[in-house]
Amino acid sequence: MRTLLPVLAALGPLLLVLLGLVPAAAADRASRRMRLAVTAAAGIAALSAAVVALALALGGRALPGAIIQLDSVSATMLLLVSSIGAVVADYSRRYLDGDPGQGRFMKWLALTLASVLALVIAGNLLLLAAAWVATSLCLNRLLLFYGTRPGAVLAARKKAIVSRVGDAALVLAFLLLWQGFGTLGVAELREAASALAARGEGGLLVGVIALLLAVAAVLTSAQFPAHGWLIEVMETPTPVSALLHAGIINAGGFLIIRFADVVALSPAALDLLLIVGAATSVIGAAVMLTQTSVKVALAWSTVAQMGFMVMQLGLGAFAAALLHIVAHALYKAHAFLSSGSVVAARRPAPLPPLPKRVLLPALCVAVAIVLAVGAALGMPAAEAPAAAVLGSVLVMALVPTLATAAAAPGSAAFVLRAWAMAGGVAVLWFGLQAGAAALFASALPEATAPRSLFAALLCVLTVLAFAALLVLNVARRSPVPGRLLGALYVHLLNGAYVNAAINARLARPASAKGGQ
Repeated sequence: MRTLLPVLAALGPLLLVLLGLVPAAAADRASRRMRLAVTAAAGIAALSAAVVALALALGGRALPGAIIQLDSVSATMLLLVSSIGAVVADYSRRYLDGDPGQGRFMKWLALTLASVLALVIAGNLLLLAAAWVATSLCLNRLLLFYGTRPGAVLAARKKAIVSRVGDAALVLAFLLLWQGFGTLGVAELREAASALAARGEGGLLVGVIALLLAVAAVLTSAQFPAHGWLIEVMETPTPVSALLHAGIINAGGFLIIRFADVVALSPAALDLLLIVGAATSVIGAAVMLTQTSVKVALAWSTVAQMGFMVMQLGLGAFAAALLHIVAHALYKAHAFLSSGSVVAARRPAPLPPLPKRVLLPALCVAVAIVLAVGAALGMPAAEAPAAAVLGSVLVMALVPTLATAAAAPGSAAFVLRAWAMAGGVAVLWFGLQAGAAALFASALPEATAPRSLFAALLCVLTVLAFAALLVLNVARRSPVPGRLLGALYVHLLNGAYVNAAINARLARPASAKGGQ
């Protein structure tokens, strides 16, 4: 049975590729058949992925191969991508019903999904590079589905520029990997990198390769300031926004996780990921708080979440980053597909202001709870900085409740329940981190290169930045927020004008053919 698992893993991508080879004109003429066929193929891919994941879990060992690599990482991503892809395909079948270009949309949806599925199971550098580039090119056709819209053309142009630079970094990294290690196999490369780590060796070549992989990952993951295309994909059909989270926007994270043994040998590459990820997470979260459009706010939220993911990679928490990819992909794909119902719902009432005298103490106690729980569960901040940072930010979401409880007179039971909830969230968080580390241990390196105090300092600054964001968000509830806060709000509303400056350089007259 295990010998058939690679065939099952490849079944979904192959079926989707065959459907994607249908000419666009023929697909539009037979749109009903096309949408049913793509939906069925995506469903078969999801079912096959579930069988593969279950068989690997029961078998307890990886299946490396010259073409297909199956281990806990690839099985997880295969199941994630195929599941979201099946849901998006079924949603698109109804969402675009009656659109004259529905057949063409389903064609490019099939090719994009097939490319991502091939990417996550690739067992050699050639297939991985081909799938990486194909994913970007096929996504470009979906971004240009409404090719007469200037916003869609601009977003696709920016994505194409960023992707080509990322592609160049990836291909160069792969060429150096082949030259330096003498193999194209992913499993062989991991073994060679593990041997270097055991001897305490790295070298200039490995450092350059790791930096190139980090650059490719940063550009693909829409990190600041290369994030502009992501917040402008609103010109495309909603299913595309959901599909982005099926291994496309987070493909950079998967790339680093797949080559974690190589990247872990380079402190410079890890520092680059840490700096860019921390900055992107803070900026993305700050801007998200000011947005009034549901879908734009979700896009900025994705920017922030991808920053968190990249920051975790920079801290060497590869298992935690993979867990983040899974959780965020499922949540955000659902959020985009249900955004229409959110808009239709009645707007919630404004939140009441919080007493400032208890806000800062509540923040400090919330972070202290996370640190204490982590230490009690054997994951102190010094050994698991990523879990401590993300856990602190997570529990900060409960600070308004904690502050309200602390300020309410004569409500001891409410206070106890509030703090118990914060402690319970922290316990669940560290439990998930420990579970992810155990699940993916066999496919990831045991340790990273020694880090400087800079990494710890950046972790502290990130927690402080999110604490400041919470205070500012609470202050914004005031009927008279003040001139300084009002000016800051305007600047954040416009994304610090970085994307506007890039648009001014790229927004030249252009025409796009959306019917190819």
